[in-house]
Amino acid sequence: MATTLNQKMNIVIVGHVDHGKSTLIGRLLADTNSLPQGKLEQVRKDCELNSKPFEYAFLIDALKDEQAQGITIDAARVFFKSKKRNYIIIDAPGHIEFLKNMITGAARAEAALLVIDAKEGIQENSKRHGYLLSMLGISQIAVCVNKMDLINFDQTIFQNICKEYQKFLDSIGLHNVTFIPVSGIEGSNIALNTKTTPWYKGHDILTQLDSFQKEPTPVHMPLRMPVQDVYKFTKFNDDRRIVVGTIATGEVKIDDELTFYPSGKKGKVKTIETFSTPLKTSIQAGLATSFTLTEQIFIKRGELAVKTSELQPKVSNEIKVSIFWLGHKPLQSKKEYFIKIGASKHSVYLKEIIRVIDAADLGTTEVKTQIERHDVAECILSVSKPITFDIANDIPFTSRFVIIDQYEISGGGIIREAITTKQNNSNIKNILEEKYTWKTSQIKAKQRQLLLKQKSGLTMIVSQSHSQLASDLSKNVEEKLFLLNNLVYRIDLCSQNENLQIDELCEHIFTLIDAGILVIVSTPKLEANHMQLIKNTVIQDKLEIIKIEDGCENFDLLLPASESMDNLTQQIIEDLQEKRFIYSL
Repeated sequence: MATTLNQKMNIVIVGHVDHGKSTLIGRLLADTNSLPQGKLEQVRKDCELNSKPFEYAFLIDALKDEQAQGITIDAARVFFKSKKRNYIIIDAPGHIEFLKNMITGAARAEAALLVIDAKEGIQENSKRHGYLLSMLGISQIAVCVNKMDLINFDQTIFQNICKEYQKFLDSIGLHNVTFIPVSGIEGSNIALNTKTTPWYKGHDILTQLDSFQKEPTPVHMPLRMPVQDVYKFTKFNDDRRIVVGTIATGEVKIDDELTFYPSGKKGKVKTIETFSTPLKTSIQAGLATSFTLTEQIFIKRGELAVKTSELQPKVSNEIKVSIFWLGHKPLQSKKEYFIKIGASKHSVYLKEIIRVIDAADLGTTEVKTQIERHDVAECILSVSKPITFDIANDIPFTSRFVIIDQYEISGGGIIREAITTKQNNSNIKNILEEKYTWKTSQIKAKQRQLLLKQKSGLTMIVSQSHSQLASDLSKNVEEKLFLLNNLVYRIDLCSQNENLQIDELCEHIFTLIDAGILVIVSTPKLEANHMQLIKNTVIQDKLEIIKIEDGCENFDLLLPASESMDNLTQQIIEDLQEKRFIYSL
């Protein structure tokens, strides 16, 4: 495969604590002349001034607390180049306390260096890391058997490590792995082959890196684009609804018909929006994009855009997964968590543990009722709503997920299978068969406004500490306006404090406003994400937020809870008159 100096490759380096990852990277930087001028001499001088021996690890372990502990505690990116291409090496922690960071680092990598101490041999984390690389779909791996100087470059010990570890790798589907005997301290087989291992005829690390194949941009795979948001602008009569996100796989072109999952809504791409660049008719994987649709459909953050003509993703609320648990507390069956896949996030429960695997030997442990910290398990998860995904063997990107406990990422894994039941299939079928696409009415908003003598819009009455008052007030305002011949419709959310479905409500509000109706919604609270969703749905001059003491940060009118119902009602009606929602009574 041809390479250029403009080509970049991400390499993750993993290994058990103290097996010499940082030293190996530092030596690689030094031997390829990739350090800033004078950096090596500066570190040597600092070590001399502080009366401690120089270590190549100090070149990248720059933080004082990392050097004091002697371990790398966060994923660090290191840049260097060979004669063939540019590299980013992600230094992922080997200490068991920081495996979570390793998952974060490895998820961005195309290949891996896995370091094993020749003297200590294969450790539990060596196998854990191999298993995680397998889960993440990283198959280009070079195992660096480091610290060969400590065993006098013994060929037999090296070969025994290779034989034992390759047997383990074969069992998890990682074949054709390269093993390299190295010494970070002495520079053996780092940037060139050395005389210390005359019996070794393979590549040094640098040559091995250059032999790794760059993963092609997944343009030829089916389109997958998680919807990050939908923007709506209000100035200059701009009524575009712009769908934004980053294309994970495939390509999208003007006139492509897209299906959005899990809603099943469909629409054709009308324009690909650009900013300060020439107009485009197509855009490919790896790039952030935005586009409009010819149809008026209501979609929201978290949906997955795919081409209707290509392989469709799975939709289910029960999934079989392989999971690696890192939370301080065990994963339990009767506790609510959140699953995040792509841009979607939903509550999830552990339904069934199929088996818990010992990552060190791949044996099945005793039957467990919960998944402990550092356990690898196969299990079934039950999600509160149908989610969209692909099976790991089909499209890896949309099979990966993380589990959030409270506000902390506590586990992650890949989806192996969609669980199908009669009830599950029926629910999904109903969702996907609904008709969501409609043509906008030919009657203009101005025509409706003149006939009805009012401007359609959304008025939200918000109060968390006085939610009953907000509910009663919305009812009172609706009745008063209706008796005055206004077309008005009230929606009360104050009785649904625990689970406000603002995202589902917005589609109905959009339809009511389009029909010329003044909508009044009472709600105990209005969070920032709710507000953004509403603003993307309702044009700014058709939105009025009325707050009674608390419940939201942004508002147009503040009312005191101490006022009488009649006075509060009158203030709201006068405000609506002033804003021209309703004409003079």
